[in-house]
Amino acid sequence: MKLSDYVVDFLAKQGIKHNFLVTGGAVLHLADSTSKHPSMKHICVQHEEFGAAAADGYSRAGGNLGLAMTTSGPGATNLLTSICNAHFDSIPMICITGQVARFRLRPNKKLRQRGFQETDISSVFESVTKYVKLVTDPSMIRYELEKAIFIAKEGRPGPVVLDIPDDLQREEVEPNRLHPYTPEPTLPKINGLLVEKLFTMISDAKRPVLIVGAGVHCAKVEKEIIKFAEYFNLPILLTWGATDLIPYEHPLNMGGVGVCGPRAGNFAAQSSDLVIAIGTRLSQMITGGKQNLFAPLAKKVMIDIDPEELNKFKEDTFLLDLPILANLKDFFLHCDLLYKASCVDHFLSWREKIQDWKKRYPICSQQDYEKKGRLNPYVFVKELSKISRENDIIVTDTGANICWMMQAFETKPGQKIFSAWNHTPMGYSLPASIGAALSTGKEITCLIGDGGLMMCLQELATVKRYNLPIKIFIFENKGHATVKQTIEIWLKANYVAVDEDSGLSFPDYQKLAETFHLPFYSLQNHDQLQKELPLLFKKKGPFICHLAVDETHRIVPMLKFGKGLEDLDPKLPGEELESVMNEYKNLTPSLL
Repeated sequence: MKLSDYVVDFLAKQGIKHNFLVTGGAVLHLADSTSKHPSMKHICVQHEEFGAAAADGYSRAGGNLGLAMTTSGPGATNLLTSICNAHFDSIPMICITGQVARFRLRPNKKLRQRGFQETDISSVFESVTKYVKLVTDPSMIRYELEKAIFIAKEGRPGPVVLDIPDDLQREEVEPNRLHPYTPEPTLPKINGLLVEKLFTMISDAKRPVLIVGAGVHCAKVEKEIIKFAEYFNLPILLTWGATDLIPYEHPLNMGGVGVCGPRAGNFAAQSSDLVIAIGTRLSQMITGGKQNLFAPLAKKVMIDIDPEELNKFKEDTFLLDLPILANLKDFFLHCDLLYKASCVDHFLSWREKIQDWKKRYPICSQQDYEKKGRLNPYVFVKELSKISRENDIIVTDTGANICWMMQAFETKPGQKIFSAWNHTPMGYSLPASIGAALSTGKEITCLIGDGGLMMCLQELATVKRYNLPIKIFIFENKGHATVKQTIEIWLKANYVAVDEDSGLSFPDYQKLAETFHLPFYSLQNHDQLQKELPLLFKKKGPFICHLAVDETHRIVPMLKFGKGLEDLDPKLPGEELESVMNEYKNLTPSLL
């Protein structure tokens, strides 16, 4: 059996049905084997970065490993950005790169290159993968495949890369004689006494908050964490990566938190006396740049599978009062042992206070709807959330559009919302939507800014080629709004390389759609939005919808870079600002 045939058959037996492929001289045999396998289909993306982004979206949406393959040298290095996405978001996927033949490999690291398009892939990817390996022994191919798949899924998930030389792909192997891999699980053992201590801390608290992150999806403990929250009646604050955990209308859902979080969530975090962080690493996008100012009166508990995440906090930020090293499945199993028949609701008045803040300081108000002219992006997102259906999949890009989306969207049961949360490259959402569509067979809603689309617009050809059911909404505000907002804060609006006046260029979107033979629609104002968006959403994708967004619209609220969440500047009228700050001071008297 040819080794390339063995590789593809092995991956197909893992349930992988699609190979996101950009071919080339060093991956021809793997591409050929893919084309001949009855259970594997190759998908021709237009760029290697977006092949890996599609594999990432394939994994996030469908729950199985995504697969991307490409050739050596520039083909392989083009994967880097998307591998970073998966690494920082803990997404399991496998990338296989072709490599020059073994006899052309450089003999030592002092020689820059020996074979044509040779690059030391192991060194390039070592810091952003869970495992990367140059395979040089054909008898070890089973071992390396089994090891890579195990490592990708085990513990805190992540991407893996196997680099396979061209001549190795052509070798004949005997499957029954190949060396197997014996896994050595390394999951941490939980200390049950710490879970008991947490239960006591919750009983003693008056204003607790449960901050939940994307790790609950990685660990597949969505039901368990909702049970935990409902048992104690804890108000839940959702990071972007967990915004789809529970519906917006759930009584414990208090909304988002963080630098671009709604005011109510940040008021709650800053006023709390106990923070329980599960599935979130409490990054500076959650705590604010000055982490020592985050929830300063609260005891802080963090449950995480990664000891480095627990150990990273120091006295100049804050120290965790109760770090719990645990696999989340094990943590909730221990919780099950401690649950009683019922738990008294001690936090009703506290939740009512947070709900009152939510009502008083909405992201999108009636005044926003009444504004004339181009679209308010918050109004679009609010209308999108109204017409979206249960179990829909929505993929959003980076920049202002992700902030508008995560601030204003009101989730429904079963919906899945994702992006490249931590690396956040422009242009992610379109290729990730391609992967999501292929892994689930569902219609996908793709949100992307005009700047992001310019990074990946060639993938419109992939959408058309495979007739994928993707509704593509382009926020056209003629520039990079998030960077413009930062420039306005720090550099007195001296715009450089952020809009058409300072160097950027954008196409005619209708002509762009025509070029790729995709249906085109445009929404210009709020009246048109409310009349036509429900009709448009009933149409089958693929199509492109241009959103004429107000160029001056910014992200509000957004914490000034480097500030702590105590610097709450909600930009409210004077009387309202004074009122809410007085409430805030009463809850946290030593804070301001």
